[in-house]
Amino acid sequence: MSTIKMIALDLDGTTMRSDGTLSPGNRAAIEAARDAGVNVVICTGRVESALPDEVKNLDGIKYAITSNGSRITDLHTKECIYGDFLSKKALRKSIEVASENHITIEAFYDGLAYIDRELYDDIEANGCDYRNREYVLKTRIPVDDIYDRMREHEDCIENINFFFPSPEILETYRSKIESIPDAMITMSFPVNLEVGGPETSKRKALEALMKILNVKQDELMCIGDAPNDIEMIKFAGTGVAMGNAWGGTKDYADFVTKTNDEDGVAYAIEKFVFGRK
Repeated sequence: MSTIKMIALDLDGTTMRSDGTLSPGNRAAIEAARDAGVNVVICTGRVESALPDEVKNLDGIKYAITSNGSRITDLHTKECIYGDFLSKKALRKSIEVASENHITIEAFYDGLAYIDRELYDDIEANGCDYRNREYVLKTRIPVDDIYDRMREHEDCIENINFFFPSPEILETYRSKIESIPDAMITMSFPVNLEVGGPETSKRKALEALMKILNVKQDELMCIGDAPNDIEMIKFAGTGVAMGNAWGGTKDYADFVTKTNDEDGVAYAIEKFVFGRK
């Protein structure tokens, strides 16, 4: 019988297909794991309000780790049971870097995502080559001045995202962003860099949740595709990288499953939870 008692699932590029939907195969495997008594936990860079309904509303999924580990929410009670936020020093330096270099940013707090109104309106009217228009309009809240909004909530900023038109342009600014003090810098996509608290990570949040649920390290399976998943994949008793994983993520995995468009999550669950493949 499997010793896996918890599965931590990244969303984009992992549990969700490239078109942003949950496949019937992945849904069935998640539900089967749940029925076998496994805690299935969402573990994503997304802010809580941007969780897809078809995942969030699956019966049996109680906990969501969001904003790259800044927040754990009990989805049944809507209570935030863990928070790990940016320092004021990191926040202020992030604003300085963004404003001086005219870099697009957005900020997460209280489970919501905020973006400058001028940028939101431009994406609504003209689309965006490097971001999904519909996703931005559905999940981001426009504000008149993103910097002022961040300063007003400097005690509870979960995450700051810097976005770039291309990976090449990102690289020209990487050193500036990585020099932000008291911060953990990671990325979910090839065109963004994300700023969290000094020790914020999916791994750290998982450790906190595992203590609550009395789950041991060798009873944890983590599945992801991107650099922000590496720490949890390394930490897990069973670390799984997607077939479409990038940024060196596969190098840290115990197993590489199929891609997100080939039900790679279901394949890993079948193999390691049920021993069927």
